[in-house]
Amino acid sequence: MQEQPVDPHAVRKDWADRGFSCELWEDPPGREWNDFVHSTDELVMVIEGNLEFEVNGRTHHPRLGEELFIPRGATHSVRNIGSDRASWLFGYNS
Repeated sequence: MQEQPVDPHAVRKDWADRGFSCELWEDPPGREWNDFVHSTDELVMVIEGNLEFEVNGRTHHPRLGEELFIPRGATHSVRNIGSDRASWLFGYNS
């Protein structure tokens, strides 16, 4: 089954309706963001590339367009494990 492209505008509207912000971020191959902790819940969605998320010691490899929920207070890391740029949406609840 071929993955459908993600419409960032539709995601932004959906997340806003649920009380979350929505921003776009891009990382080059090999980029890592390690051991972050936030005081609010976070949503993330990969829209291009191959990212690995680690949340409280558990590894996730979300498909393109799959939403991942990171609860407030969770230690989490993000790694671009692909050979190309990765683009992803992230947002925090207000």
